[in-house]
Amino acid sequence: MGLLDSLREALGMRAEADSMRDADPDDLFGMSTAYLTMEADLGFEPSAEAALCFAGVDNTDFADTVREVDDILHAGKEETGTEMSFQKDGHGYEWVVLEDDDPEDLVTSIHFAADTFVERGYGSRLLAALFGFEKDGQMAYWVYSFRRGAYYPFAPKGNKEHNTSVEFKLESVLDGELELEADKAYWYPLWPSSAGRHPWD
Repeated sequence: MGLLDSLREALGMRAEADSMRDADPDDLFGMSTAYLTMEADLGFEPSAEAALCFAGVDNTDFADTVREVDDILHAGKEETGTEMSFQKDGHGYEWVVLEDDDPEDLVTSIHFAADTFVERGYGSRLLAALFGFEKDGQMAYWVYSFRRGAYYPFAPKGNKEHNTSVEFKLESVLDGELELEADKAYWYPLWPSSAGRHPWD
């Protein structure tokens, strides 16, 4: 099974078949307090980056929805200063990438984007929201799977390897504060499609 097949299985077809409930963007607000725990208890600082991954649809209505998300985030930028961009990775998935030093602004902006997709009837196209953290050069992400309705940690290390000790530490500390994915088969590593730093690169 190739990387793309694995990604589709983990975030797409299999997850859709095994999904626990409909996408609920309100779950994203759990990160509003979790980032404080990441700093205070684990020493991980927010990396000032977050992203929303979705699978596109080739129709006019979906294109209008993406434009609406773009308009909302650009309007929000005037108040929050959150920078945003759209990217498409080498696996064919699309990303809304946000940058802001204020973690709460990132949570709010990701929620606005996800909620717009849901309200326009495209909640099933949402795959994951990622919030980045860093400690001594080690990147770690909290990944929220819309199709599983749960978070899991992802700590990449070197050439497509996990830092499992970091992931298990994050799980142990944030368990109870975030709704965590209990089935580790769904802790899918979101490797970048190129030699980038982040999964959306």
